Amino acid sequence: MKKRILFLMVSAVFAVSCSLDKFPLDRDTVDSYFKDEEQLQNISNTFYDDLFDGPFYDDESDICFKTSLPSLLRGGNLRTVPSSGGGWTWGTLRNINNMLDNIHRCDNESVRIKYTAVARFFRAYFYFLKVRDFGDVPWYDHELSVTEKDELYKARDSRDFVVTKMIEDIDYAIRYLPDEANAYRVTKWTALAFKSRFCLFEGTWRKYHGNGNMAHDADYYLKQAADAADEFISTSPYRIYGTGKPDTDYMMLFASQNAVTEEIILAKNYSLALSISHFGTYDTFGQNKRAYNKKFVDSFLMKDGSRFTDRDGWETMEYYDQVEDRDPRLAQIIRCPGYHRIDDDVQYAPDFGNTCTGYQVVKYAQSYNILDMNWAASDNDLPIFRAAEVYLNYAEAMAERTDVSITQDDIDKSINPLRTRAGMPGLDLKKANADPCPFMSSSLYGYSNVSGENKGVILEIRRERTIELTQEGDFRWYDLMRWKEGKCIEQGLYGMYFPGTGEYDLDRDGKADVCIYEGDEIPETEAGNILKLGNTVILSGDSDGGYVDPHRKTQHIFDEARDYLFPIPSEDLAINGNLVQNPGWTKK
Repeated sequence: MKKRILFLMVSAVFAVSCSLDKFPLDRDTVDSYFKDEEQLQNISNTFYDDLFDGPFYDDESDICFKTSLPSLLRGGNLRTVPSSGGGWTWGTLRNINNMLDNIHRCDNESVRIKYTAVARFFRAYFYFLKVRDFGDVPWYDHELSVTEKDELYKARDSRDFVVTKMIEDIDYAIRYLPDEANAYRVTKWTALAFKSRFCLFEGTWRKYHGNGNMAHDADYYLKQAADAADEFISTSPYRIYGTGKPDTDYMMLFASQNAVTEEIILAKNYSLALSISHFGTYDTFGQNKRAYNKKFVDSFLMKDGSRFTDRDGWETMEYYDQVEDRDPRLAQIIRCPGYHRIDDDVQYAPDFGNTCTGYQVVKYAQSYNILDMNWAASDNDLPIFRAAEVYLNYAEAMAERTDVSITQDDIDKSINPLRTRAGMPGLDLKKANADPCPFMSSSLYGYSNVSGENKGVILEIRRERTIELTQEGDFRWYDLMRWKEGKCIEQGLYGMYFPGTGEYDLDRDGKADVCIYEGDEIPETEAGNILKLGNTVILSGDSDGGYVDPHRKTQHIFDEARDYLFPIPSEDLAINGNLVQNPGWTKK
């Protein structure tokens, strides 16, 4: 039975505060705490809960969504300035800085250094969440007292300054965190993975949004991302997990009860016994109808490495032909013909009772043997950092740099191990750049602002990243933000193609799976899904057929002048007159 590490609150005195001007701990409490490793570990445990609170699978974006779109995707006037909260909270930072201010009370030097590294890792992580949402933010490296009003109510520090301080923190963490692998504690390898993540974010943000008057350009951060990822790939104990079974290896990373420690660097621990669970499996069979869209499915390559969207008639292929002979990861992410649950031989076609587009999610579905009677709640580990992301970070950072040229060797040690696990041919750098994919660069389906001599390989890396990391937390939203591709939110949210009303055998087993009818009379059919046109299913061409269109009447718009950053809450603006709202957001 796996070891369970509980991230417990230490006591009320260390509870999270939303304010930076909370009175410091009383002297007796300070003098009696921060003394040894047990106390420091207890304090740092709260950082895991505060900052690694998910989402880890609940990704809603332009490629994966439910029957009701959140305001983040709907956009326009449905996104408003909150009065408070909205991510502009600082209590966790206060607790981190409180630990750093008092850690000198520990007499054991090695313990002191180790937990300083832990705290500085989490301070860098805290600020990454703030910078990616708000841009410029105030930097605080100590716990503020009630007398430091100038600091408390200061203006935002520059993004340049804050990210520079984050790098100082993470470099300290890389140097002093333990190098022994641990799936539930931050280590040197977690820190390297994280540095590759936030430096890639910052480098691509500056490349596509512009550098402004900041001291460091995109290449400065892209180099740091590549260097951190390269060190991880070259020296860490992690690899791209695989057992030589390309039809199941990817799936088992997310269906295994325990973290697959060959690849997963840091995982979130769950326990039904302690009422700590998630709904990864339930969301594949529940009633929220989470689904992928046609754009995502069409992006998968054919099994031989050729492009599906180069085939004649790809736009109107029906489901069976659309998913046949594709990258094996597709059938480990959505229900494809022949799908069956782990440890179960019964085959299931897509169920429109559990998918709003027809493309039914299966990525996190576990075996009945594990779930038993608790299928509505799961407690398997979910990855927070895994090696595949670091490999992708390396490839993208090298492709986006202008100070060096990416090579085939770079591709062979980053992208191609992922394709090898999936049983796919490797990516050829020269071929990709010689013939950039029209689908991936289209404003209807892909990314229209990629240019230059590496356009083809950048598009292929984005294809790989979108597939490999799909539905893992909030990668997709923030990838679109840093690439300045918010308009992808406005692309079609379509599902399967049906040429019209009638019965459809989706998996071609000789039995109808879907019956689409028009009018008031329900047809006699053995199909499991009986869908009334215009009611339980909407097709883009109505009675003439078309794509399942679950959000025809739902806006999904993106404001280029406003939506790349989140708004600062109105109450905080009122309290601190030195804060300036992000562009495009009006005070309320």
